[in-house]
Amino acid sequence: MSAQANDGKALEIAVEGARFARIPIRTRVVLPGDDLDAFILEYARPELQTDDLLFVTEKIVAITQGRSFLVEEITPRPLARFLSRYVVKTSYGIGLGTPETMEMALRECGTPRILFAAAVSAVGKLVGRRGDFYRIAGDKARSIDGPTRHTIPPYNKAVVLGPKEPAKVAAHLKQLLGGENDVAVVDINDIGGNILGSTLDGAGERRLVEILSDNPLGQGHQSTPLGIIRRATSSDGN
Repeated sequence: MSAQANDGKALEIAVEGARFARIPIRTRVVLPGDDLDAFILEYARPELQTDDLLFVTEKIVAITQGRSFLVEEITPRPLARFLSRYVVKTSYGIGLGTPETMEMALRECGTPRILFAAAVSAVGKLVGRRGDFYRIAGDKARSIDGPTRHTIPPYNKAVVLGPKEPAKVAAHLKQLLGGENDVAVVDINDIGGNILGSTLDGAGERRLVEILSDNPLGQGHQSTPLGIIRRATSSDGN
């Protein structure tokens, strides 16, 4: 595999005085029923070197866990239709801004939690504070992906929930790969990101967020749901 960045993205980034390459791994489209272990062994293992870190998008983990649902299969309740009207749409995705994604948030997080998050968010906006909704609703709500025209089919017509037990998934994948490479399950987009689970310590996770801050896997049709973090070397080998 040649180390090549996705279109519009830089291959390397400087963080904490060091340079890191973020190498996308191009794959086929992951489908419900696919086995994550087999997928990782097929696409990631041949590309990994000693001390590399493998990062995996939360979406493919969730899909292989059976957590993707066609929009036509979801029947939103009236409350979901009402709440979704007040969600701010962003340039990178619709979040909970459709009745279907809001319905899945109500199911995942529970109606009381979503209502409390919505109430606190409404008060926060009155005083110019943002981010309260997802701070209270949590990663389960934040990780829900809705359908967009930029998404690879069939997920342009599907809602994908966040993965179950991402820290355990990361630990399992590390062992699957021989225990030499750290693994992180990440939720990264063009306006920020989160590490949902990893084999890193807290400082390592914070550094990884910085390394991935410009979303090197990109949005849309790149078909690169996996990536490798590799410390970059200069021409003199340092």
